[in-house]
Amino acid sequence: MTVGVRHVVGRIREDIAAAKLRDPAARSGLEIAVLYSGLHAIWAHRVDHWLWTHNARFLARAGSQLARWLTGIEIHPGAQIGRRFFIDHGMGVVIGETVEIGDDVLLYHQVTLGGRQREGGKRHPTIGDEVAVGAGAKILGPITIGARSVVGANAVVTRDAPDHSVLTGIPAKARRRKDGMDTRAILTMPDYQI
Repeated sequence: MTVGVRHVVGRIREDIAAAKLRDPAARSGLEIAVLYSGLHAIWAHRVDHWLWTHNARFLARAGSQLARWLTGIEIHPGAQIGRRFFIDHGMGVVIGETVEIGDDVLLYHQVTLGGRQREGGKRHPTIGDEVAVGAGAKILGPITIGARSVVGANAVVTRDAPDHSVLTGIPAKARRRKDGMDTRAILTMPDYQI
């Protein structure tokens, strides 16, 4: 096996393991690989992003639109996405062109990582490592969500948040995440949802 093929196979295995870790309903690697639209969208994005960065932008956009049609998840090919990224359920997720996503990030359905202005340059959010974003959350503009933060369901975030934040509300307000609190525990807290 060539180095390139080994790299791709290794990343696919890593993605499947990340999905299994984050989704308690996952039964097997085969089920995840065949049935999880969030993973299919990420795999398509990797191809589209490679095309985008190699100046095949029309093909990249065409590929991203095909993936959107097949998965219900829209990821602009210019977005930069880290490793072990997982979209749970996925339908309705939108990720804009200048989004930057760190490693080990989890998004739920109906999340928008969008812009608030029409000018060029950085228009979309930067999401740090190990961030979890709840269903229906909107993170808008060229802001930064710090590492190991949790964004509550339906929150609307328009301002930067430091590392270890919990963000809830419209507009979202950040508060310090308690030391040692597990992300899954935060996601099940009564005040997590709006």
